[in-house]
Amino acid sequence: MMALTHGAASVALVALATPILGDYAGPPLLLAALVGGLAPDVDLLADHRKSLHYPVGYSVLALGALGGLLATGAAPLALAAVAVGAAALHAWSDALAGSVEAEPWNPTTERAVYNHALGRWHRPRRYVRYSGAPEDGLLALAAAGVAIASPATGPTAEAGLWWLAAVAAGYALTRRRLAGLPGSVASLLPPRLVGALPSVRVDETDSGATTLSIRFRP
Repeated sequence: MMALTHGAASVALVALATPILGDYAGPPLLLAALVGGLAPDVDLLADHRKSLHYPVGYSVLALGALGGLLATGAAPLALAAVAVGAAALHAWSDALAGSVEAEPWNPTTERAVYNHALGRWHRPRRYVRYSGAPEDGLLALAAAGVAIASPATGPTAEAGLWWLAAVAAGYALTRRRLAGLPGSVASLLPPRLVGALPSVRVDETDSGATTLSIRFRP
């Protein structure tokens, strides 16, 4: 699933829980949910769905923060519980998605998310076939819509969610064509301008990592 889907889903859940959150509810909690929902996918630059995906670890930390919150009432623990809980939700829900590989729409592996506690990969259920699949885009739009419709989100949060929804929709519409995008753009530019621009290459490895190479021409 897209990081944006995870982020929107986390914000939507916190927005829906606002009536029971009392004085803890507010923009900082929504931001904590968004950051926690997005953060695990930073490992796209390393070993995707393994380096920063800790389904069990995040769950234990979130429960610990929640226990501390109930015991002390400290507001920072509310932020921690929401952020780490969102990261746990992200990691667990990736097991419902497709496999980790360069072209997940042509699956060849059975790796969805790595469970460090068990020392093995969970198999993909493929309810969402791959990151940026049409159903993934619909989930992101639905989650953003729920959050926007909630009274918990003010004008600033709603504007951010509209942008998130727009980017998610754009990515879902172009996901399988992104690999050929640089060549398509280059074909529309004058050869002299193409020769002056740096060479940009994006590669997706079999481990799901994404590498960006930029080479300046002499």
